[in-house]
Amino acid sequence: MSTDRLSDEAAPEPTAHGPEAAGGEAEAAPGEVAAEPEKVEAGPGEVAAGPKRGDAATAAALAAAVRAVESGERSADSFFTGRSPRTGGAPRAAGGPRNAGGVPAPATGAQERGGPAAVPQPAADPGRDAAPGHARPAADGGTHRPGPAEHAAAHPAATAPPASGIEGVRQVLTAGGAPEALAAKTAETLGERAAEALREDPWQLLAVPGVRPEQADGFARALLGPACGPGDERRAQALVGWLLEQAALAGHSALEASALRAALAQRSVPDPDEALQTAIAEGAVLVFQDAIEAPGAARPAASDDEDEEQPVRVLLGLDRFAMAEESVADGLARLLNTFEEPAGLPAPADPDGTADEEHPAEDSPDPDGTAPDEDPGAPAIRRPGAADWEAAAAAAPSPSAAELIRTAARGGLVAHTGAEAARAEPAALIAAARALGLRACGATHTDDGRARLARLVAEAADAYQDPAAAPAAPGDAAVTLSGLLAGREGPGRDADGSLALDLLVVLDAPQLDLETAAALVESLTDGTRLVLSGDPGVLWSAGPGRLFADVLAARCCPQVASRTPDFGPVGELVSGIGIGELNQVEAPGKEVVIVPARDPGEAVHRTVQLVADSVPRAIGVPAGQTQVVTVGHGGAAGTRALNTALKERLNPGPGRFGGFDPGDRVAHSPAPGRTVFGTVTGADEAGLHLDCAGSPVVVPREEVAAGAVRHGWAITAHQAAGSRWPAVVAVLPGDAAKGLTRAWVYTAFGRAERHLSVVQGVDQALPRAVAEIPVKERTTRLRTLLQQHTAQATADTLAG
Repeated sequence: MSTDRLSDEAAPEPTAHGPEAAGGEAEAAPGEVAAEPEKVEAGPGEVAAGPKRGDAATAAALAAAVRAVESGERSADSFFTGRSPRTGGAPRAAGGPRNAGGVPAPATGAQERGGPAAVPQPAADPGRDAAPGHARPAADGGTHRPGPAEHAAAHPAATAPPASGIEGVRQVLTAGGAPEALAAKTAETLGERAAEALREDPWQLLAVPGVRPEQADGFARALLGPACGPGDERRAQALVGWLLEQAALAGHSALEASALRAALAQRSVPDPDEALQTAIAEGAVLVFQDAIEAPGAARPAASDDEDEEQPVRVLLGLDRFAMAEESVADGLARLLNTFEEPAGLPAPADPDGTADEEHPAEDSPDPDGTAPDEDPGAPAIRRPGAADWEAAAAAAPSPSAAELIRTAARGGLVAHTGAEAARAEPAALIAAARALGLRACGATHTDDGRARLARLVAEAADAYQDPAAAPAAPGDAAVTLSGLLAGREGPGRDADGSLALDLLVVLDAPQLDLETAAALVESLTDGTRLVLSGDPGVLWSAGPGRLFADVLAARCCPQVASRTPDFGPVGELVSGIGIGELNQVEAPGKEVVIVPARDPGEAVHRTVQLVADSVPRAIGVPAGQTQVVTVGHGGAAGTRALNTALKERLNPGPGRFGGFDPGDRVAHSPAPGRTVFGTVTGADEAGLHLDCAGSPVVVPREEVAAGAVRHGWAITAHQAAGSRWPAVVAVLPGDAAKGLTRAWVYTAFGRAERHLSVVQGVDQALPRAVAEIPVKERTTRLRTLLQQHTAQATADTLAG
């Protein structure tokens, strides 16, 4: 990389920076959260029926059995499909109905062991104040036992009937020392009986977003008095749910049982095994298992000794994430299995895309390329034949685009991988499909991505000029995923509630989280073509799961890898990072510049100088088109500090609209994990008015106060994923070293189109992260579920 400076100031000598404590919250990178998590291993698994609740002795026996299964000392079948140790009941058949104990288990799948997964386990800080109005937590994170002078008796609110409605919630919160401001959120979370629920179980407060265990412990002590203790079963159950929710925020859809036990022990739960057994019996969590395969090891043959069973890992997860993964797996399998390949298509192995002599290509059996719908009164549905698809592939702008078109012609699900330049290939597929009369569109996660896709589709459409075959207006070719699912954009839905599409391409697929993916595949009718396209090197979704990575790893569908490289110095640099190499690149036009920074304060100063002066003067990119990307929101050089400094320089003002002034750049989060960029235009009684990519948006006052809008001159890499800017300033202060991964660097640097400045304070931590730390691993089950569907489909084909 070039070390030329845009600034006229003398460049300071770079200094080494070791890991430092981040002075604030860090970005929740995949597999990790801001608070210092405890690292444990976890992996995906399969569902097994959970036993029912019983006494402590049986719970201990169950815990011992779980450990034996994990170590391989005991048969997995004897534990997961045998008679319940508590009830003696017969096992439920795989695929049977759910019950409070869990979900029946399918056959054991396999998954390579991933790297360390992060379970949010911040240690209690005795010097840290609880939230306003909360009792101070105990120094050991919640094990403080009240003495005779403390809460000699339970608070009257623990026994007196509370008032009705939200007033009752305020009454109980106040009695427990919690702020009244939590009342609305608590009522929304716990329902209309929130006051009674808190009175009966104060630790249910932990289900309210933002409440931490030490705060819930203080609340419980204030209400229960001497009856409150670390071994309270209610506390243990609340902690199990909280830990799994925190893991979901870090990207995991499940956790290893051993990790969850350790986390509960760290929180001073006296008997973690009993706590897990109770959670399973109550249906609060589900039990999964997964066979562990050593990388490169051969899978045992069916004729091998049955006693030589593979070791498995035991996983626990929340029902809604298990349901989402199963829904995605079922939906993708449905698209694969219900797709009808056009007659006469060449075999996939045919390298030049032509048919062999024994199977010549055939046109659609209907002369006009249409086939009647099952309903005689319904309009005819166009089904392009093999010759139609081959002609479209021949007209494609690149060999990779032609390969994608041919592959999509014969499959209901296709995975397409490539970097920024490769986005032209799915755009060509969309243009070709629309020219063939199919209802086709592409969905992105951001408005910027939608605009870029629309331009590419319009360019590709020049090769398929056939106005008579155009089924829709050009503007429908590119939509945002949120707009498509909500019905604001795209073709809408048919009479059955399915999206009125024959082909859907989802770009930036790594950002697709489980729950959004489940909603998407459930909205696609049988026979629809779905193409998942994205760059596997970028950061995964903000929500739980790693859908695109799991689809690729499961090899459940055809995969097309783009051979179109990204050009220019920035493209060359980012391509090297993708394979673990941080190379120096020739940048004669100062396309890539390194700016050393000795400390976070200097990093902020250099960043403001670059955005406000150096980049506009030397590169010709105005400040409004330069985006700052940093590792986290907190810290001396996080988004908060950088936005404060950038606002003071670029748009100074008193912040008269809740901290914002007209002209401020902002990042609006209308939903978790989704960011929309805009500019403040004003405010009134309705809320804060924004201009987001030319569309007016009004954010209600209460959402502004809750943090749904932040200043947007500086953002995190997760917020930046899916968008690009003419110039990017990536800020890597010394305290960011331990949060760096190859995926983070690849994502942040790859947001630049023309120019990239790197304000560097991490020294050798940057090349080390690129070479040695690919991603923060996540624990998921989707890969195993997809492999099971693939294996079952193969078995059905052979049997048929």
